[in-house]
Order: sequence, then structure tokens, then C-alpha cells
Amino acid sequence: MAQIVYEGRQTDLLPGETVLDALLRIDPSVPYSCRAGLCQSCLMKATRGEVTSKSQVGLKASWVSQGYFLPCVCVPDGDLEIAGLGNEIESTSCRIESVERLCEDVARVRLRPDKPFHYRAGQYVSLVREDGLSRSYSIASLPDERLIELHVGIVSNGQMSSWLSSGEVVGQTVSLRGPLGECFYLPEDNASTLVLIGSGTGLAPLYGIARDALRSGYPGQIALYHAAKSTEHHYLHDDLSQLSSESPSLRYLPVTEQAEGELLRRIMGGEHAWPESRIYLCGSPTMVNQLRKKLYLLGADLNRIHADAFVTRAK
Repeated sequence: MAQIVYEGRQTDLLPGETVLDALLRIDPSVPYSCRAGLCQSCLMKATRGEVTSKSQVGLKASWVSQGYFLPCVCVPDGDLEIAGLGNEIESTSCRIESVERLCEDVARVRLRPDKPFHYRAGQYVSLVREDGLSRSYSIASLPDERLIELHVGIVSNGQMSSWLSSGEVVGQTVSLRGPLGECFYLPEDNASTLVLIGSGTGLAPLYGIARDALRSGYPGQIALYHAAKSTEHHYLHDDLSQLSSESPSLRYLPVTEQAEGELLRRIMGGEHAWPESRIYLCGSPTMVNQLRKKLYLLGADLNRIHADAFVTRAK
């Protein structure tokens, strides 16, 4: 039976258990969110022992070489000694400045960091409450804006989303851990078109990326698709309509998913030059994985597809 050692404490790894399961027995405050190897909230470093290749999927090569891994999807064959990230991942205290309901199940939360917090529009952070509860959210604001903006999908009985979406949290303090993710605009990009495709609150990073590209003088065309279950859930419709009217290079393309496959039909009808396009996919894991495969078959370069999958936790 493998043993897990973390900060001088150890526990046995039970059959079929992930490293995260074992870590939570040692320290219930260990950060995590999706439990699916997607959000990277639980990122840690193995200082002794071998981690699985699955637990390093999506990490930068430099991180992999240093032993970083995702405990939530790691079921190792042998003993592991693990270190927390400490100061290797920035953590910043923030004051909740405002909460605004954008539609029935999305809230805009704006935070004021107590010190400069360096990020790229489109990256994501782990938001940590004082009791240790943690969830991951993409950043919709631009780095030079005064406040950090997050779009929070409100889940029935969701511990974090219900708390954040209440007006009672204004003035309270949370911590941001990160930033993480490589879903952001590159000013030196020579792609002919940026195709931004999101569903639900997957719009948040795309809103930041589109504005960052426009502000940076991106010379090509930008197509932003937002899929939602109804017109009321196109929660930035007015903002994006105004932005596209002011910026001829931006096309805002809301999609109401009244039938299965509607988003894909709209995208395929866009007549994009896929081999020369840079593509950003943000939404559910099913949507991201399906579109990645479809777009590859249409000629898109996998190296030009950036994706963040959003996993909703019910509690």
C-alpha cells in the first residue's frame, strides 16, 4: 500500500484512491475544486516518488520537469512525498467590492486586490474563502483595470456561488491564488482570425481576450460566439453589441441552443479559414472536447487551439 507524505505527516493511500483524497485526510484545507484535472486548483509538487502521466496533462513542460502534478487525478503505484506550492504560486488578499446579478444564474463579482496582482486577460484564479473553501473562476477584466472581474455561475445549493452572489459578501475578504492557464491573447500573434467560442460563463475569459486584442491593435478579424440556453442568458449582450458596433473587426455572434448541434452549425457556417485561425474554447468539458475534434477535422491547427473547460460543482 502506497504512502503519502505531506508536510511531515503521512497516510496510507487506499485502493483506488487519488492523492487528493489522501491529502484531505491529512489537511482538510488543501485547495481543490473540479476533481477532474482541469482547473489546476490542487496543483502540487512531488519531491520524491513518481506521479502518473495523467496527472501532468495540460501542465507546462517546465512544470512537468520539476515534478508538478494534479493530485485529484493521480493514483500512483508507489510512495509519494509532496510539497505545497508556497510562494511559487502568487496569493493575494482581495476585498469584495461589488456583486451584480447579470441574469438569473450569473453574477458579476468585482474584487480589489490589496497589492498588484499580475495576470493576463483570460487566465483563471482559485478564489479561496476564509474557511478554506476554494473554486476556480476565469478573469474577465484587463490587467490595467482597477478591479478584478469574475463571472460566477450560480449553482443550486452551491456553497461558493450562493455565498458570492449574495449582497452580504460586499466588504468581506477572500484570497486569489494564481493566475493559471494559457488561454490568453498573444500580441505577436499573426493569425488571420481569432475565433472565440464559449458557453455559459465560458464567456468571461473570452470577453477579456477580445478586449485585450482590440486594445493591442490586433490587425485581423475577431469572431466571438456565445452559446446560451436562452436569449436572457446572453448576459453581456448589450455590452458586446456596443463593443462590436464600435470595433468593426469584432463580430459578436450570440447562439441560442434550442437544438442539439446549433453552436457547431453556426460555427461551420462562419466560413472561417481554420488553418490560419487561432481558436479559444471555453465551456463544459463535453463542448470543449467535441469542438476541438470537429475543428481539427475542418483543418484547424491543434497548436492554435487554446481551451479551458469549466466544471460545475454542485456543492
